[in-house]
Amino acid sequence: MKMQLHNAKLKAIAYSVALGALTLASTASANIHMKFHHDLPEDSAQHLAAERFKQAVEERSDGEITVQLFPNNTLGDDVEVTQQMQMGAVEAAIIPTAKLSGFVPAMQIVDLPFLFPSPEVAHTVLDGQAGDDLLATTEQVGLKGVTFWESGFKQFTCNHAIEGPESFEGQKVRVMQSPIIMEQFSAMGANPVPIAFGETYNALQQRVVDCQENPLVSITQMRFFEVQSDVVISNHAYLGYAFLFSQRWFDGLSEDDQALLTEVAREATTFQREETARREEGYIATIEASGTNVSSLDDEQLAAFREATASVHEAFASEIGADLMDEFQQAIANAE
Repeated sequence: MKMQLHNAKLKAIAYSVALGALTLASTASANIHMKFHHDLPEDSAQHLAAERFKQAVEERSDGEITVQLFPNNTLGDDVEVTQQMQMGAVEAAIIPTAKLSGFVPAMQIVDLPFLFPSPEVAHTVLDGQAGDDLLATTEQVGLKGVTFWESGFKQFTCNHAIEGPESFEGQKVRVMQSPIIMEQFSAMGANPVPIAFGETYNALQQRVVDCQENPLVSITQMRFFEVQSDVVISNHAYLGYAFLFSQRWFDGLSEDDQALLTEVAREATTFQREETARREEGYIATIEASGTNVSSLDDEQLAAFREATASVHEAFASEIGADLMDEFQQAIANAE
């Protein structure tokens, strides 16, 4: 009888431990928290799309997954946050592809000058197999890429008129810490100077540099036009953001949670791109109203820029990878 009671107690304890483990597991799954980083202000297409992502994730997970947004480099700059993601300290972020070049050299293919002829072609390629293959390269450095957001096509700003590649001869140009972008301006005879995004306004104001490149959203939101005399609509290169999760964190989620996060991120991509395009006309009006000169390059000038920067494609083909370069070029040709 005593032995039966002892065995019953053991079973009760085992059941209690098992129940406790289930309760802990349930509690853990009900308290999945993710920090989401980006580098732009709250009044940006990126932040609005991030808010949509947050709302959809929290609603569709019935509150089991919560998302906290950190705009404006609150957690650190893009490179610092990428390192935090590798360690699992930050769970999600959108990082400019150029900033990922030090982690995944192949990712900088997106930043090649005059790669994409239009937003439509860029979207078709990045949402297709070529884009998926590019995102897959991030897994080798502890990141999980699921889609591409954007700031759109980049434009030039300077303290003098830009009429051709020769206009950059001898000029100091602020650039991201990206080999491809530095080589782009070196090919035009300029002196590229890597400066953090948040420090760019002061660098322009204090004449540490003469020019810079960025999409209209950044030029406007960061008020760069206030300290530059000319904004030139050149559409010379695309600024894409890779939407990334920490691989270490992502792998610890259930398959259902992984599928949910991936699906919502991709759904938000369409809104983010449409919002970027919708805002661009207003950005130009804001810049013009400030008194800053806004001009566009004609076909002859654009051809001169393409010719001047063609060597950049050749210089980085081996670093990016011949197979990926061929895949992108074929995808672009098919999408045009």
